[in-house]
Amino acid sequence: MITIRPETIRDIVAREALLDEALGAARFTKAAERLREDRLPAEWLSFVACREGKLVGTVRLWNVSAGPGRPALLLGPLAVARHCRSAGIGTALMRRAMAAASSEGYAAVLLVGDAPYYARFGFSAEKTGDLWLPGPYERDRLLACELRAGALDGARGLISATGRHAPKPDLAALVTNFTRNDITAPPRRARAG
Repeated sequence: MITIRPETIRDIVAREALLDEALGAARFTKAAERLREDRLPAEWLSFVACREGKLVGTVRLWNVSAGPGRPALLLGPLAVARHCRSAGIGTALMRRAMAAASSEGYAAVLLVGDAPYYARFGFSAEKTGDLWLPGPYERDRLLACELRAGALDGARGLISATGRHAPKPDLAALVTNFTRNDITAPPRRARAG
């Protein structure tokens, strides 16, 4: 049985391992990743799929602007463990994420992905022609879904991150802690001789 639930801090390690398996290191080179760097996902809009207590799917939504002064969400990455693909988990995650985005009052969701797959959820490139991402991407893969009719009418400009910044570690505290916990080198062995 598959359970879809909100992501928790306990899911981070398993989620990252799943993303590594499903998408590989290339995921860090994508244009959409530039919008996620040093940011936290939109509040209440990260979900995981679990099967027999193991994380097998993930999706997150991120706060962005679809051009100046036009709030939206960026969906991704959506990933499902290889051994669970074709079981409807991606579809269940998408439906949960889109329903939650709508209930939270968001008007539009953007993503970079395969149009044939995402069309069933209402995504198309119809209103993304005058929008662009930071970095290289395939234009026909920039898709949008309006949760409120007309939300992207006239949308134009750079899609940019607007979400909360991820906390940065306190460098001074790290250095102090490292110095206190510094492990001394093992004693040298006496030479035979």
